Amino acid sequence: MSGLRRALSDGLLVAGRNLRRVPRIPELAIFAIIQSVIFVLLFAFVFGGAIPLPGGGSYREFLLPGIFVQTVFFACVTTAIGMTDDVNKGLIDRFRSLPMARSALLSGRALSDLVYNAGILIVLMVSGLAVGWRVHTGVLEFLAGAGLMLLVTFAMSWIGVWIGMNVPTVEVANQVGFMFIFPLTFVSNIFVPPETLPSWLQPVAEWNPASVLTAALRQLWGNPNPYVADGLPAEHPVLITVAWTVVLLAVFAPLGVRRFRALSR
Repeated sequence: MSGLRRALSDGLLVAGRNLRRVPRIPELAIFAIIQSVIFVLLFAFVFGGAIPLPGGGSYREFLLPGIFVQTVFFACVTTAIGMTDDVNKGLIDRFRSLPMARSALLSGRALSDLVYNAGILIVLMVSGLAVGWRVHTGVLEFLAGAGLMLLVTFAMSWIGVWIGMNVPTVEVANQVGFMFIFPLTFVSNIFVPPETLPSWLQPVAEWNPASVLTAALRQLWGNPNPYVADGLPAEHPVLITVAWTVVLLAVFAPLGVRRFRALSR
């Protein structure tokens, strides 16, 4: 247990180091928030009137959970860029020379980006309230949805950790991250009902982790939730979201640790 406590303590120290960069470089958070708010305004006021929902309902309330999910998935890109920057600056070599847990660099990065993206999500929720989004269920359902988003954010951060240690520069990390994220967020139910997609894309959108998390939030918060078909993702989106999170962590956390060990040799 002393080893575990040390790993947790060192990870928290590294997370604090990463978070201290935010007030020093406020543009990181400012432009991330602006980008997400632009998506809200663009789809709510420009395209919202042209996208009817099966069964009716407010498109803005349909959209906002999807915008939150898109922000969660963009956490992967933020982590990849930060991890690549640390590798290129020789941080791994410097930390390796210190009496600290080697896992702290990875866990600290994932934890700091979890806190960073939680702050962005809070700002987005306030923006959503301003344009008409509401939670129509109780406090427990709202907290359950927020917890799901944080859980998926943590899993996406480990994908970013793995990407960040496998690319040579920050520019490449940015390109690879968005190449991975954009298909997930657009071939989904975030912006349009899945039944409007081509028939061969509908099963992909149905099982897409971005889709199931968005459907889970809409279900928990009482927002419009049209879905393409009956089945596990449509009937049990919360369960499938948890399953996706476990799978992503089981795959990318070990891959990230293995790559970190290879860089540390």
